[in-house]
Amino acid sequence: MEKITIFTDGASKGNPGRGGWGAIVSDGETVVELGARDEHTTNNKMELTGALEALRNAPHAEWPAVIYTDSKYVINGITKWVKGWERNGWMTQQKEPVLNRELWEQLLDATRARTGKIQWEYVGGHVGIAGNERVDEIASNFADNIPVELYSGPASAYTVAIENLNFDEIKQKEKSASSKRSNAKAYSYVSKVDGVIEVHKTWAECEARVKGRAARFKKATSPEEEAEIIESFS
Repeated sequence: MEKITIFTDGASKGNPGRGGWGAIVSDGETVVELGARDEHTTNNKMELTGALEALRNAPHAEWPAVIYTDSKYVINGITKWVKGWERNGWMTQQKEPVLNRELWEQLLDATRARTGKIQWEYVGGHVGIAGNERVDEIASNFADNIPVELYSGPASAYTVAIENLNFDEIKQKEKSASSKRSNAKAYSYVSKVDGVIEVHKTWAECEARVKGRAARFKKATSPEEEAEIIESFS
């Protein structure tokens, strides 16, 4: 079947901070990797740029394309929000200017330039999906200013199994557990600054102490976990 397969990702070290984006574009016969860096950007800008540059460089505009990304921001924006923004003069429902308008306009133009249907597919990040892992590596390395050797050549010689969308169940479970913990209600926050450990009842108190300083801090979800964190910090 004639189809364009795309994986894309963005990264920023600090938000804002230095960033990078990465993409894989394949028509089944050839594979091209893309990527670049930005000295001062945001994660959302890099996610958008990755998708934009992938579409701009995708051949066979008449072929259907499937774009895999771990950015719900990009998927929701391009499939649900963007036409309303355009219709409303690039203002949100809250009557505020749309963030990253220029990139959204360019991405919308890039989708309209293709006559083949574009399918946007969400894939979990950091769960072992080969294509997603590779574009994450490209984006992160560019953000860290680490040299990246980008592939361009026959699909038969490409070593990343982009056709395999299976994920690592262990990584998926670890990510789910981490997400649940992140969303769990905090019992307290523990910080360590200049060798002194303190316990805070709110994140605002903890943040005020550690912001801009060399510090360790962690959320506790129970008295038992608070005691474990204090012990580990000691």
